[in-house]
Amino acid sequence: MTTAISRRDRRVSPVFLGIVAVMAVAGWAVWTDFAAGPGIAVFLFVTAAWVVSLCLHEYAHARTALHSGDITIGAKGYLTLNPLKYTHALLSIVLPIIFVIMGGIGLPGGAVFIERHRIRGRVRHSLISAAGPLTNVVFALVCTAPFWLDALDGVPAAFRYALAFLALLQVSAAILNFLPVPGLDGYGVLEPWLSYEVRRKIEPYAPYGLLFVFALLWVPEVNRTFFDVIHGLTGALGVDEVESYCGRNLFQFWQETNPLCALP
Repeated sequence: MTTAISRRDRRVSPVFLGIVAVMAVAGWAVWTDFAAGPGIAVFLFVTAAWVVSLCLHEYAHARTALHSGDITIGAKGYLTLNPLKYTHALLSIVLPIIFVIMGGIGLPGGAVFIERHRIRGRVRHSLISAAGPLTNVVFALVCTAPFWLDALDGVPAAFRYALAFLALLQVSAAILNFLPVPGLDGYGVLEPWLSYEVRRKIEPYAPYGLLFVFALLWVPEVNRTFFDVIHGLTGALGVDEVESYCGRNLFQFWQETNPLCALP
């Protein structure tokens, strides 16, 4: 199978490198307590890191598709990690950031256009869909590593809280993406194994799957259960619910800081 891609098509975009630079500088500012108040630095660090994870999520879809047979991926710019190359930059980047700001939920982004007719084999189709949310799982493990490895000695409280909140976003994104709902990656994993008749009946509802999920999350009982699952998973990875809450509290710097999250 030919997967040769020109150097230009796989060169990392300056846009992505700029986002990584913002993440690094803001992370340094949080760690060193460079700013008078950590709120803005935490906001920039978490937002930039979240966008980086979204880019890696889409890159994983694209890279897996490339090695599965869609050789058009490179020409579309998906291998450069440039979020401006996505089919729907608004859906993939802007809306997820808005949802993080509003409610601390890792909204699944996503809009790399994959030419599925070029790909043979149900397993390959499923792997392409699974690659994105699996990236969120890996990102969550990286964020929580200092917690479950008991490596927090000397880590500033603000940075610890920021990592905890970022981990919560990654876990929520992975859970949402893996839901077997039309339009989400979880359904994409299952779809190749469904009959043609079933897929044809479900297809008209795919554009509304994510809206349906978030409508459900407005139901208090569903929302409470959803976050109980998230906190259960992050807790299993060593992140206390209070730490992720304080990370969100610092992230929303425009609101009053909860005394529970007061920094030494």
